[in-house]
Amino acid sequence: MKVNLETSLSDSHVDVNQSSSQRQLAISLWATGEDSDRTLPINLGLILDRSGSMRAQAMETVKEAANYLVDGLGPDDRLSVITFNHHAEVILPNQSVEDLQGVKNKINRLTASGGTCIDEGMKLGIKEAALGKENRVSQIFLLTDGENEHGDNERCLKLAKVAAEYNITLNTLGFGSNWNQDILEQIADSAGGMLCYIEHPEQALTEFSRLFTRAQSVGLTNAHLILELIPEIRLAQLKPIAQVEPETIELTAQPEGNSYIVRLGDLMKDISRVVLVNLYLSQISPGKHTIGTIQVRYDDPSLSKTGLLSEKIPVMIEGQPSYQPLVDEKVHRSILTLAKYRQTQLAESKLNEGDRAAAATLLQTAAKTALQLGDQQAARILRENATTLQAGEELTEEQRKKTRIVSKTILQPPSQNF
Repeated sequence: MKVNLETSLSDSHVDVNQSSSQRQLAISLWATGEDSDRTLPINLGLILDRSGSMRAQAMETVKEAANYLVDGLGPDDRLSVITFNHHAEVILPNQSVEDLQGVKNKINRLTASGGTCIDEGMKLGIKEAALGKENRVSQIFLLTDGENEHGDNERCLKLAKVAAEYNITLNTLGFGSNWNQDILEQIADSAGGMLCYIEHPEQALTEFSRLFTRAQSVGLTNAHLILELIPEIRLAQLKPIAQVEPETIELTAQPEGNSYIVRLGDLMKDISRVVLVNLYLSQISPGKHTIGTIQVRYDDPSLSKTGLLSEKIPVMIEGQPSYQPLVDEKVHRSILTLAKYRQTQLAESKLNEGDRAAAATLLQTAAKTALQLGDQQAARILRENATTLQAGEELTEEQRKKTRIVSKTILQPPSQNF
């Protein structure tokens, strides 16, 4: 497998008469190769909430979803299962799954009781997953339905960073309406994973299945974007880099020599990651110029190789005395995707401050942006929530969580690759 890497500027022409300019650089990357039909071995960790609020149908549907994953594992895959309430327990140490029914029996014996301590579950889950990660795609599914009442949210975020350092992707599933969307989103974002919302118990199987299919599509792991810019080009000071597909995530660029390093995590074979970089350009002279290069450092579990490097891709721009814009519509779409997310984030901030009018206005703006993207479902949800606020009513927890999910995801995506 190798990295397929493409770049586009929002406008690849620039006016040489301008002392400074701003451009957005879209970087699309995914795994590709002759063996793209081959599925890599998976190292799956389940961290399941079994606190008292997970009684009855909730617990039963989670067991059903977990058993579905067990059935989907192959002979080279590994599994670990951790449960938590106010303390955590390893019910299945990291191992190859040979006795499927035996594993299911352990899962089926789970009962709901006690409080919630997410960080204790994360600590054990990461420890177990780390034991089976060599030459595998390591993914953790963390499910909870409540606040971390017996734990420490800051510790959760630190553990998510530990998972990323171990090359373990951590996905979060919020069950019901009482979980902390800020914490679960930050956990998933920090560890390159996905935030999922299980509004009703019967959706658990669908969300687990979606995450499992995504894990099976991974072709390369531990990907880092290496962005090198010439001195005349600089990153925007505030939030310069974000992923916009398949989900919107604010990313961190770490300076390293003359380059910036951005951790992306897993690269999938059928879903490209699209990263948007906000650049400021000093005055450009006439002619074509290379303003930077893009490269990816990654691991290939199928070859037992780490720290591989993709080909360096130059980023070109043309300075024009008689400026004629050359706008890229796909980059414009990425800009809109990020705008929808940030508009919704601002709306949530205003709502938390008690400013319903400002929140409603921002949600209406985000709805219009979603319509420009063709995301009808997101536009409907955002509009309905804006109307609720304009009527002087509070948003329910379900409405808040749907808002967060549609802000991060285009629910009716176009073709994944550029």
